[in-house]
Amino acid sequence: MTENTRNTTVLVTGASGRTGSRVAEAARAAGLTVRAASRATGFDWADRASWAAALAGADAAYLMYPTDVGSPAAAGAVGTLAREAVEAGVRRLVLLSSRGEERARPTEEALKESGADWTVVRAAWFAQNFSEGPLVEGLRHGELVFPAGEVREPFIDVRDIADVVVTALTAGERYVGRTLDITGPRLLTFREAVAEISAATGGTFTYTPVSARQYGENLKAFGVPPEEVDFLVDLFESLLDGRNAHLSAEVRQILGRAPHDFSEFARENAAAGVWKA
Repeated sequence: MTENTRNTTVLVTGASGRTGSRVAEAARAAGLTVRAASRATGFDWADRASWAAALAGADAAYLMYPTDVGSPAAAGAVGTLAREAVEAGVRRLVLLSSRGEERARPTEEALKESGADWTVVRAAWFAQNFSEGPLVEGLRHGELVFPAGEVREPFIDVRDIADVVVTALTAGERYVGRTLDITGPRLLTFREAVAEISAATGGTFTYTPVSARQYGENLKAFGVPPEEVDFLVDLFESLLDGRNAHLSAEVRQILGRAPHDFSEFARENAAAGVWKA
């Protein structure tokens, strides 16, 4: 793929989700033709028969494996789809991975071994995890209960992830064969992040740290399947140990601008009423 994006079609998996929707939006803004892939459009990671139609005629693809890139099924599915993509002529593949997550490495290796022109984007914890998904309901009731202790995280805005992905897709060979480590501009504890949400909304939100095991019991009480709970407990016990408490300059290097700050994210979502009960 060249820097000329005209007539370029990119397959975006998870197109209705947190990252995929932003990647699709950024890709369209860059002049790419987007093929949105989700269960709503007939694409299913668990149904290999649905892949061929999604890949047919595409020039590139953004791969986001649902639940987690380090889940037990991820490496097999991503590796198989990547090989099918290469066979179908879709050689340019960008995979969303997780910064500091050792369980994600087999999935990354499966992509690299597929024969694709690959890029791996290892992203820090999403700022949008506070505004979309399972954490929001607790915040709407004034409390975030989560197993992160007082660990510091370089929260990244998903819009920056999307811009990095699209830049990687449209910059010719520049990012082929590279693993990009991307973070937000500063480190915050979850307690400090919740305090910023409080300041932005004018409300009072609290953060209550719990152990990963206790959090897992809470998830079971909400009906999360036991095998998924076990995976998440192990993930949180390893990932939220401070290993990501350092910044990367790659967003600025790739995009030529600073990443969005968490305070900007908090103000925008407060104005949109995201955390109102």
